[in-house]
Amino acid sequence: QVQLVESGGGLVQAGGSLRLSCAASGISFSASDAYWYRQAPGKERDFVASVRSGDWTNYADSVKGRFTVSRDNAKNTLYLQMNSLKPEDTGVYYCRAIHVNKIYWGQGTQVTVSS
Repeated sequence: QVQLVESGGGLVQAGGSLRLSCAASGISFSASDAYWYRQAPGKERDFVASVRSGDWTNYADSVKGRFTVSRDNAKNTLYLQMNSLKPEDTGVYYCRAIHVNKIYWGQGTQVTVSS
């Protein structure tokens, strides 16, 4: 059974930092394309960042230069380092993995940035 479990969310003031983690079981992140998405209240779930085979990374324009996605293959964990947080970064952050053409989602972790 595949599970993705996010952690690290919380309440932070604007300008602060958080690091999100997504621990995987049942699949290997080293053999997957891994993504972070977020969903603000009343809005659709949007792409934030990804790390794919060859460790190619990609970011939404709104987070470039502030967020960094990475993975630790030994710990089978995906990370999202978020710096210089803004109120508009508030939302539920989800981990997503594509492994052998199947898509898996975590349950999400809430990030709230106060002004």
